Amino acid sequence: MASSSSTDRYAANIQGWNIQQVNTPPQYLGRKTLPIKRADAEPLTREDLQYDLLYYIFTDTTKAFVDYLAPTRPIVNFCDLYVNALYNSPKCSKVLKDKMVETPAFAIEFAKIALLTNVGRINTTMAFFPEMKTALRSYHPVPSLQKTDGNLQDAPRIKNCLKAALLPFEFKNPPPSSPAEIIEKARAGQIPPTSVVNLIFVLSNSNHAMTVAQKHFDPPVEFLDLFLPINLSSASRARVFLWIMFHYLQGPDRPNPFDDDYSRANPGRVPRMRPLTRDEQAQENVDPLDEIEWGKRMSALRSKFLRELVDEMEQEKRRKKNPPLPPPPAPSTSYSALEMAALRQVRAQRYAASEGPGSRGSSHSHETRTHGHTSHEPSSSRPIPPLEPFKADLSGEDPSQERTMLQQAWHVVNSTDPLEDSDKEEDEHVRLDYNRRMRVLARLRGKEPTPEPELQPGSSQDAQSTGRLQHVQSWR
Repeated sequence: MASSSSTDRYAANIQGWNIQQVNTPPQYLGRKTLPIKRADAEPLTREDLQYDLLYYIFTDTTKAFVDYLAPTRPIVNFCDLYVNALYNSPKCSKVLKDKMVETPAFAIEFAKIALLTNVGRINTTMAFFPEMKTALRSYHPVPSLQKTDGNLQDAPRIKNCLKAALLPFEFKNPPPSSPAEIIEKARAGQIPPTSVVNLIFVLSNSNHAMTVAQKHFDPPVEFLDLFLPINLSSASRARVFLWIMFHYLQGPDRPNPFDDDYSRANPGRVPRMRPLTRDEQAQENVDPLDEIEWGKRMSALRSKFLRELVDEMEQEKRRKKNPPLPPPPAPSTSYSALEMAALRQVRAQRYAASEGPGSRGSSHSHETRTHGHTSHEPSSSRPIPPLEPFKADLSGEDPSQERTMLQQAWHVVNSTDPLEDSDKEEDEHVRLDYNRRMRVLARLRGKEPTPEPELQPGSSQDAQSTGRLQHVQSWR
């Protein structure tokens, strides 16, 4: 039972109910032990989930609930009501919605695990995929609810989906937070008074456990006892759960389709639940062999994943403590400044020899500079590679024809040795190119190059002006 303190309170009001009929396992006697406790990689069995209870709840075909979220607000059974509430939650991802539509069996499996999260049997430390890495979660295969290839995600995501599963008008105004508020709204004609998910959250709240138990249950049973492995038949517990859902969602004054003779004779009391013998209880929630084997395989897969994860983390720690040496630098093909100077001198010697004696930049002058630098050249083990003489490409050019600035630039690229000293006499084309460049700079600058020409006597102020506007106008 969820709480044993209510036994004395109800002792005087017991009507045909033997307290000893309900045997709750000791680990569930406290409210704080309601969630399922299992080690990492340990499967959740059918007994843990109370699978038969979920089966009877979601296979009941009684159409008794108004689906506020569906078009035309039809009357549906509980399965359709709950699945549709999850599907329309703003926190339900598109991938999950598509999978629910594509595979209805997965939608029901997801709804069952969500219902257990809704009442608190599945806490937010559980995850249902073996590749989960965080230490804040524990992985648990669920063989009976993972028949399809869908991803049940983890408990925190499921709970976020549930928390957002409200009716449209409840996003603006807070939803009711107590059973009395829900009943008040239902009697005022607001059907349904809240979403089915919020109703279950309210009934599962420990602050309302005593109120709900006194109003609807015979002691020592409470609402959350319906989801615990106790010696009451799964079918009768499922009927009581559906009775409570109808009582609050459709209103307490309407005929309840889940009534039995006892609940009809005692308005507000849930139908009787059939107690089980020890042998009868052992026949419920039995795990088939294929589910047992599948759970073992997934546990082994989880153990392997954790070993590989630990090994990877250890290797990463070792790499941080002993980082690998950087690779040796690749052999360089660049030359130092002194080596480049030597290359220029060799090129200058070759050029001076081709110019002949008496010309500017003769071999004598280059030899002098070469000898002057000989004593300062560093000894290098790398020999200076032989240089081929530069060959200018002047094919297709007419030396007498005036070149444009673009043609002159192309001529310079094809005919000038980059290692040659720039102290030889230039031709007319070069002087013409310099003049054109100066005119362009003068236009951009707005006046002629400094120093400015001296003013002639009697010149007006306007004639002296070299403003930018005059030059810009001259471009037109």
